[in-house]
Amino acid sequence: MGTISEIKNKSMEVAQQEILTETATKATTKVSGSVALLEALIAEGVDTIFGYPGGAIMPIYDALYDYNDKLNHILVRHEQGGTHAGQGYARTSGKVGVVFATSGPGATNLVTGLADAQIDSTPLVCITGQVFAHLLGTDAFQETDVINITTPVTKWNYQVTDANEIPEVIAKAFYIAKSGRPGPVLIDITKNAQIQLFDYEGYTKCEHIRSYRPKPIVRPQYIEQAAALINQAKKPFILFGQGILLGTAEQEFKAFVEKSGIPAAWTVLGAGAIPTDHPLNVGMLGMHGNYGPNVLTNECDVLIAIGMRFDDRVTGRLDKYAKQAKVIHLDIDPAEIDKNVKTTVPVWGDCKETLPLLTALVEEKQHTEWLAKFKEYTRQETEAVIEKELNPQTGEMTMGEVIKQLNDLTGGEAVIVTDVGQHQMVACRYAQFNKTRSNVTSGGLGTMGFALPAAIGAKYGAQDRTVVAIIGDGGFQMTCQELGTIMQSGVDVKIIILNNRFLGMVRQWQELFNDRRYSFVDIQSPDFVALAAAYRIPGKRIDERADLQGALKEMLDNKGSFLLEVMVTKENNVFPMVPQGCSVSEIRLK
Repeated sequence: MGTISEIKNKSMEVAQQEILTETATKATTKVSGSVALLEALIAEGVDTIFGYPGGAIMPIYDALYDYNDKLNHILVRHEQGGTHAGQGYARTSGKVGVVFATSGPGATNLVTGLADAQIDSTPLVCITGQVFAHLLGTDAFQETDVINITTPVTKWNYQVTDANEIPEVIAKAFYIAKSGRPGPVLIDITKNAQIQLFDYEGYTKCEHIRSYRPKPIVRPQYIEQAAALINQAKKPFILFGQGILLGTAEQEFKAFVEKSGIPAAWTVLGAGAIPTDHPLNVGMLGMHGNYGPNVLTNECDVLIAIGMRFDDRVTGRLDKYAKQAKVIHLDIDPAEIDKNVKTTVPVWGDCKETLPLLTALVEEKQHTEWLAKFKEYTRQETEAVIEKELNPQTGEMTMGEVIKQLNDLTGGEAVIVTDVGQHQMVACRYAQFNKTRSNVTSGGLGTMGFALPAAIGAKYGAQDRTVVAIIGDGGFQMTCQELGTIMQSGVDVKIIILNNRFLGMVRQWQELFNDRRYSFVDIQSPDFVALAAAYRIPGKRIDERADLQGALKEMLDNKGSFLLEVMVTKENNVFPMVPQGCSVSEIRLK
């Protein structure tokens, strides 16, 4: 047996030998930077990549050839389409969208999508190829300083020039993109780092970065102060945004709303946090939002903002916005507190953590008389606007009636992806969002051309759901080349073009505020159905109201993608409307 000392020495020798053997094994595992990147993506749970190859990223694509069974790469037709597809994927799946692009023009084509993702807090990791490190700064072919170009529109970016950095940098990229307030990250990898062999020791996910605190510390005293204000309020009002969806706090939010009995209105990106038909959901905020939520913002005594940022489309004139109210603001990003609207009680933190704490302290109430005021404004709006938009009896078709019939056929269960313009506001106003992560749109940046590629990504992120893209005739022509992506991938996306033969939102402003001086808004379009057919996508165009329901049903029943063009009235305006420079209480019904 030997002495205890001999046994200990023997054990130490064995342990040291095991360490040496393990180290030797690791040292002999040499891989290229490209392989290390792909292994990192797999370790992060990535299943889908949207991208476009080119010279500077070719080694990564060469390595990807051997990973077809693990990573599904979707060849987009333009790098901007790749970013929007990545956004759509992230918005429906709750995961990080991943995009590949080459250097130079490939990288710069990502900028619009990065800016869109940054302002809408969408988690993306974009990988760009770059020229060899020794060529940096020499104006080499397709060299662009993508790091300085994208710094303002990313949460973090970094240039890799040595393959040894790749595992750690990719781990940081995913951690930063999805933690705290999510956002886009860009990693630029030089060509030498992509082909360089190095001693690969495996991949470790990042769980902490020194000096980066994604979630602020929750301060109980502010929770208590907020609860006290809510319990004393006679006319409390909740404004909720996308922060609830990003924090997966839908159930916590519903519990807070139902216990407090407070009417709640949503920002465009907050739609779906509670079902559209919930009795305490009083509608949409903002420039083309519902009548009651806008007017009564300036009558409430306590305003509770949750996961929203008080942008100008919601507030109108800040010097006339909710001046009578005590303001409680729940947000994960401390920079949003007091940025636009002065807060009485700031509640920093992840709403999934702060909402249950607040719910525990608020009293169970029913604000019956206060809720009745919202219902009265809804009655007025229905009479003046909604009924005419959703149930017209004569004239050309309206955008609203298309959305209403789509609701009837989908039961409010579909994912609705909208472009930017009049159709976007109409869809957000009238679509039924009875499930979370059902509304995918470009909110803060307002990017025309967003919907078609975003719908492709949205379908990959939610393959068991019906995805319907609702697009204007102008926005569709900005990214219609992505029909090629649909054709090649076989993805099932339903496309509705609401064609009013105008750049409708700009035309509406020119009508109302520029004496109908229609300056370059009369847009001509190709035969959209023939265009879809060229990409082997079936389609149909309708002009008559009697054909609408049957055409929508044909589209939804079709196995695979389908394009439906609906000719709608040319000069219909979206109301209500808060004119620019006006208070939210000055909202117009006509």
